[in-house]
Amino acid sequence: MQSIVVINKPKDWKFQIQDVEVVSAKAYLTDLKYSEISNLRVYNLCQSYRYQGIGYYVSLLAEARGHRSFPNITTIQDLKSQSIVRIISDELDKRIQSSFSRIRSNRFDLNIYFGKSVAKQYEQLSKQLYNLFPAPLLSVSFIWNEEQKKWLLQNIFPLPLSQIPELHKPYLLEFAREYFGRKRIHSTSGNSKLVYDLAILVNPEEKSPPSDRKALNKFIEAAEDAGMRARLITKNDYSRIPEFDALFIRETTSVNHHTYRFARRASAENLVVMDDPVSIVRCANKVYMAEVMRKANIPTPKTVIVHKKNADQLVNELGLPYVLKQPDGSFSSGVMKVKDQLDLDESLNRLLNQSDLIIAQEYVPTEFDWRIGILNKMPLYACKYFMAKNHWQINQWQANGSFKVGAHQSVRLEDVPQKVLNIAKRAASLIGDGLYGVDIKQIDNKVMVIEVNDNPNIDFGTEDGILKDQLYKEIMEWFSWRMKSKLNKS
Repeated sequence: MQSIVVINKPKDWKFQIQDVEVVSAKAYLTDLKYSEISNLRVYNLCQSYRYQGIGYYVSLLAEARGHRSFPNITTIQDLKSQSIVRIISDELDKRIQSSFSRIRSNRFDLNIYFGKSVAKQYEQLSKQLYNLFPAPLLSVSFIWNEEQKKWLLQNIFPLPLSQIPELHKPYLLEFAREYFGRKRIHSTSGNSKLVYDLAILVNPEEKSPPSDRKALNKFIEAAEDAGMRARLITKNDYSRIPEFDALFIRETTSVNHHTYRFARRASAENLVVMDDPVSIVRCANKVYMAEVMRKANIPTPKTVIVHKKNADQLVNELGLPYVLKQPDGSFSSGVMKVKDQLDLDESLNRLLNQSDLIIAQEYVPTEFDWRIGILNKMPLYACKYFMAKNHWQINQWQANGSFKVGAHQSVRLEDVPQKVLNIAKRAASLIGDGLYGVDIKQIDNKVMVIEVNDNPNIDFGTEDGILKDQLYKEIMEWFSWRMKSKLNKS
């Protein structure tokens, strides 16, 4: 993707940076050639982003043209909001206090250039602020509050080039070259056929990630075959999202979590996203899942949405044993089997203290669960996940956080009962058109959906047992197809 720097007067940009074109704001807004380019990153360094000013319109029209603007309109509005600034100040309080603990004045101004500070001791704070307000040049003011005995973030605003101190300009050039150089590495990987950049979000510390290292390598290879440069990123790379065309989340997702923030930010930047934020929200909550399945007449184990006023009726409705689920549990966590009244009282009290609503389901013992992988509303792969040895779940969690996993078996789609495939498609279509793993129980001729998972496991030697490399290829080609579709629409 081509990058341009847009500025009021190009002569004010006195830095030479390879492969970066400097364009006047007037030219960007009025020259038809820029409106006809569809794949463009626009770095807006105008003097001001005031409402309906030139700088504001650069970002606004960039968005209208399908360009990636930096900052975008959302960031520009956030920079003007004192309520957001106060919230951010609270979020970063520990970092702010530790960063300025040795400052003896009552005010401190911090300039941030492409996410970096000229002083190393403020690098982490600068990066966090840049992640929250992704604009190329920022000025942040802090004041000492004598009454509270602490530093407070007073305001944050875009920094015009004209206000950058002369002593800082060599650093600005260094940081800009480093930033654009990193992007140039993306776009000059030696293969001219690679036209898109894909970020794969991972957590190297996760005990049970959705894809192991071998599978990630397969995704990277398949991405290249589909015309994409794939890069592994972590939660520390939030500010880099605008550098990419697509985001593939291969870390266990949750709503109150950085994975959701990554998905939200990527969607706002018009990236192709898997898992998209809507799917994360819908799949993360079992109360939502129970209600949407009920409304669509999708068969499930008998289910009750539990609250404090109906908790005493569960045994009559479901019998014993039954299963209690916390709304946002994943990977068999937060799920417990209630065998007697003692179990019931203890489990209900604990779960209802965490959430006003929880899920109770009849216990349906089976030797295995079907896992049907659905991509773009069509079955992609099928597995049998067997229960862990001497346990009623696929994963048996231990007190120390470790777990045992049951056996697995890949199955050809043509060998899966049609009833299973049909119900998997119906259930996944209620969530979206991305990648999902639908868990299904089958008893004789009867099938029941347990849940639909976003971020399903794709591990080397497990889910790819039948399709092999083709599984990774299908998913990467979905990304390529979606990116081309976005490009054609813009």
